[in-house]
Amino acid sequence: MSTGDDVSVAGDRDADLAFDALADPIRRQILTVLSECDECSAGELADRVTSVGRTAVSTHLRVLRVAGLVSERRAGRFRYYSIEPGGAAADVIRLLRNLFQSSLGQARAATEGERERRGAAG
Repeated sequence: MSTGDDVSVAGDRDADLAFDALADPIRRQILTVLSECDECSAGELADRVTSVGRTAVSTHLRVLRVAGLVSERRAGRFRYYSIEPGGAAADVIRLLRNLFQSSLGQARAATEGERERRGAAG
């Protein structure tokens, strides 16, 4: 495999971890809270995500961090979390953009083909 292939495979693994992390509604809720703030402590997140306890929020944060979707900053005994703009998040966004662009291109081609058929018949 070439170096470019190695990077692609690593990116696919990162995207797989990210999609696995995004599959959980609590983790999506945590990401929504983080998207509204630049940075939150674990305690602030636990206060805003009330459908699960503090321990569960910490567990979900670990999954999001391992998946590369959030970053952690430690200050004394506190941990602050923010959305990680690069890495896995960028891989997920790139993959979704490619999927949607491809689907939109196919839909556009089908629509234009149907217009041409109707124009030729009418």
